[in-house]
Amino acid sequence: MKNHYLILAAIALVTMACRPVSSGSSRGSIPREYHTAYIQSYGRCYDSVPYNVVSLDLYSDKLSLDDSANVMTGTGYNLYLSDIFIAGSTLEPGTYRSSESAEPFTFLPGRDFEGTPNGLYLLYVEENKLQSIQLLDSGTLVVKDTTNNLLDLQFTLYFRNSYGGRATYRTHFQGELQEKQ
Repeated sequence: MKNHYLILAAIALVTMACRPVSSGSSRGSIPREYHTAYIQSYGRCYDSVPYNVVSLDLYSDKLSLDDSANVMTGTGYNLYLSDIFIAGSTLEPGTYRSSESAEPFTFLPGRDFEGTPNGLYLLYVEENKLQSIQLLDSGTLVVKDTTNNLLDLQFTLYFRNSYGGRATYRTHFQGELQEKQ
């Protein structure tokens, strides 16, 4: 009988560990939808890579980018993909995967580079101040065309949670990508 309770307790623990990611009660839930998105083109910025690079910078509904000062204002989440490799000059429909290969239809996974996040990461900002950084170590981005030249971006991303396990984060953006200079 004791083994039966141990098995039930183990199943309950595994089930709780597999629930969608929540950032804690003070921060609310990580958003399932972003409301503003910017794209920035860097061209062929790596000498050893013959492809163009773009970045995506997405903001939840109560966080925004002050373009004039290049700072985030408000409270919310910022999802950032710093290196997306493309064969042409724009983000094309298709499935992009995290990889360090620097091939078209890939983006760099999140890494800590000398104390600075790069690649794929999630920032939490509260009252204009950075509160946390979460590196996202892998995932996919599906880009679809919609009506009126809008894009539908669907993300399935993964990271290590505070328990040492792997967590899944799914989110999306639908709308027009604003060009950032």
